[in-house]
Amino acid sequence: MASDAELPGGERLQKVLAQAGIGSRRVCEDYIEDGRVSVNGVIAHLGQRVDPEADVVEFDGSQIGVKAGLVHYLLNKPGGVVTTAQDTHGRPTVVELVPTEPRVFPVGRLDAETEGLLLLTNDGDLTHRLTHPSFGIEKEYLAEVEGAPSRGALRRLREGVELDDGMTAPAKVAQPAPNLIRLTIHEGRNRQVRRMCDAVGHPVLRLVRTRIGPLVDATLAPGEWRPLTQQEVRSLERAVGTAEDA
Repeated sequence: MASDAELPGGERLQKVLAQAGIGSRRVCEDYIEDGRVSVNGVIAHLGQRVDPEADVVEFDGSQIGVKAGLVHYLLNKPGGVVTTAQDTHGRPTVVELVPTEPRVFPVGRLDAETEGLLLLTNDGDLTHRLTHPSFGIEKEYLAEVEGAPSRGALRRLREGVELDDGMTAPAKVAQPAPNLIRLTIHEGRNRQVRRMCDAVGHPVLRLVRTRIGPLVDATLAPGEWRPLTQQEVRSLERAVGTAEDA
């Protein structure tokens, strides 16, 4: 590992830890003094400088994400906006609702008519893990449907329904009102929630995604976005394992 003198342009370790959401700089200094922080496998010392692009920083044995240049936006997608970077039909796209630099891409897809939470980022590794079915990240939806689903229909949704591309995995299902279904799935099939509700005889009238893994935000108005906090990024990394095995 390079010495402090060899990293005159490096960042102070407590600042890097604070930016990663571990705690305030004062609290992070205490963690360093307590021996809970290591850099490249060696217990760190107060005043140490690090290169966020090259050094491996760990807190309580778990690697933290400290690379510069990565951005993560949470958007409340309105209806009528398509989840693509460009649209050949001239429709508005989700990337037009967030800053143009640095360039970001949507994580997964929402139908044009579906509303709700969508993550956009330039973090390719996190995107892969959030969208790959093997990691099983939950997505929660609130669906307004035609009619009032019976207990049998809700049971079918919970146990899995047969679609044209196979049986769905078991889902978490609640009924907060007679014509509302709260559905939590971890698959990413095309228009899956709509097709599931169609399959049990209750077509969707309106669909809103309310949660992505640990991410929720009921305060964002349609079309609004905000950057994720460092704590939220770390919660996503923990959910897909990047905080431990990156």
